[in-house]
Amino acid sequence: MATTYTKTADGQHEIETRARRLTPRARSTLILVDGKRTDAELGKLVQQAEETLQALLEQGLIEVVATSSSRSSPKDEGPASIPGPASAPSPAMAVVEFESTRRDAVRAINDLLGPEAEMLALKIERATDELQLRAALERAVAYIANARGGGAATQFAAKFLIGQ
Repeated sequence: MATTYTKTADGQHEIETRARRLTPRARSTLILVDGKRTDAELGKLVQQAEETLQALLEQGLIEVVATSSSRSSPKDEGPASIPGPASAPSPAMAVVEFESTRRDAVRAINDLLGPEAEMLALKIERATDELQLRAALERAVAYIANARGGGAATQFAAKFLIGQ
């Protein structure tokens, strides 16, 4: 059975403040939790993922978004949606497209840069409209170019900036 987690408000607060002084593994895992990755996918990125996810869950820093199995039933499923932005994006970009782009960009930047992407990921997650999202994505492209080279930056830009 695959379980998908998302950060709680306390989890977001912990990323911003480091108040609980999590271990590096717990902090990295918390950063990688994005509401899309399953526990199996996180297990490929983090050592001892099962124990770490359980600890984060017990501390109230993450929560289950969905569980699935080959024989899933409606009672096995968690909440179907993740809270959206505080204010609506511009009419030029549909709400679903905006949220999808934002979520996918956070995942891509975390995959490319790991824990180094923390501040960029937070800026992208906090974007409440198309202009803020574009500015955060442009900053991410510049950071990726410095950290991973022009090829990675070009691919990221092509996926998230072209057509916005």
